[in-house]
Amino acid sequence: MLKAKNIHKSFGPLQVLKGVDIEISKGEIVAIAGKSGAGKTTLLQILSTLDSADSGSVVLNGTDLSTLKGEKLAEFRNKHIGFVFQFHQLLPEFTALENVILPALIAKKGQKESEAKAKEILIFLNLADRLNHKPAQLSGGEKQRVAVARALINNPDIIFADEPSGSLDSAQKEELHSLFHSLRDQMGQTFVIVTHDIALAQSADRIIYMKDGVIAPETENII
Repeated sequence: MLKAKNIHKSFGPLQVLKGVDIEISKGEIVAIAGKSGAGKTTLLQILSTLDSADSGSVVLNGTDLSTLKGEKLAEFRNKHIGFVFQFHQLLPEFTALENVILPALIAKKGQKESEAKAKEILIFLNLADRLNHKPAQLSGGEKQRVAVARALINNPDIIFADEPSGSLDSAQKEELHSLFHSLRDQMGQTFVIVTHDIALAQSADRIIYMKDGVIAPETENII
């Protein structure tokens, strides 16, 4: 489904990624783990089109992402990729429902259709009584579930999550881990998760360990 080959990335003289190969299959939950500075977030940003590699290729469902630029890249990202960030990135002036609808409206889907789909997802995520609440009225776990709903609204091929449990307490972390597995089992959703959270990494179908800008041997278990 997703295949990256020989990814290199430098920032000035600092070589962050040094020839990374990675493959993700549909319906997998894959954790990318490693110490700070290993290149995890940089790799995630390149795989998710938020940044570009200096060299190498990323192909998602047969589309070579390096061939997409500007508006075409933004359109592809909106329709095929979902994002969940550590601090939710919800718009404070909008309700949960309005936050979830935004990517659908950007994709030029109808208002009624988008609202119906957003409500369906929010109800599935046990947020039926929070549709009209703004982020300041939600708990940390509820905010993150709204962020997951927003990521799902356009039926993405893959969801990228950057430290999604980093701002949650223990109970909320367990709830989020369970949610990812429910979405995989019931919707066939694919997740790639960058995390320092040992429990989240170990709950994934597969862990990819990074060290010094390369994929490390699995036996190193570096987190």
